Amino acid sequence: MMRSFLTFELRRQSDDLVYRFHRQSAPGGLAGYKREDADLWITFRPGLGWVAWDEEEGCMGRPWNVLPDQQTDHPPAGVWVSRKGPKSYVYDLVYVG
Repeated sequence: MMRSFLTFELRRQSDDLVYRFHRQSAPGGLAGYKREDADLWITFRPGLGWVAWDEEEGCMGRPWNVLPDQQTDHPPAGVWVSRKGPKSYVYDLVYVG
């Protein structure tokens, strides 16, 4: 069975909250994944790899144990971490569909 990399979920480990993302062309022509219920993106950034990016905050989320030079044309499955202000969270990125 061929695996699809069009849709993934970020599943928060602390409380099972789930955010779903779909592959789309991001602003500025970058390859990206847009969150289903908000204008939040995970995009590929040179030197950083796949990250959750905010123009004001900068990098707000990234893979925990996959370096940028080990990444491919889609965000790596596995553990991701995020930071927003003083809070941080751990997620599992899982491809679905």
